[in-house]
Amino acid sequence: MAFNENLVNRIRELLVDQLVVKEPAIEEKAMFQGLCFMVNDKMCICVKNSELLCRIGEVQAKPELEKDHCRQAVMGGRVMKDFVYVDGTNVQFGEGLNYWITLCLQFNGEAKSSKRKSPKAL
Repeated sequence: MAFNENLVNRIRELLVDQLVVKEPAIEEKAMFQGLCFMVNDKMCICVKNSELLCRIGEVQAKPELEKDHCRQAVMGGRVMKDFVYVDGTNVQFGEGLNYWITLCLQFNGEAKSSKRKSPKAL
């Protein structure tokens, strides 16, 4: 699992700053060959290498994709309409990262939780 540790630390700080509820609503999980931040049991934003996987919703993804600063997420040949990839090197400094986290948190309220899988019986 490879990810940019500086980018992960900045995301941690910004998530805590932006969340109204200061309870332990943030969880970190190894997913998608990187580190994902779960907010209220829903995938919010991930860091893989120096790239962000942002869950911003299909409605918000359309205008963002037109701006040409992100690309549609495709996993296993399937287009993930709610997700976009953002080059983390472009948002490491300044307000860029804050912008993407804000979009992710805005969609998090309306996003659906994934169904939890039952542990496999031995």
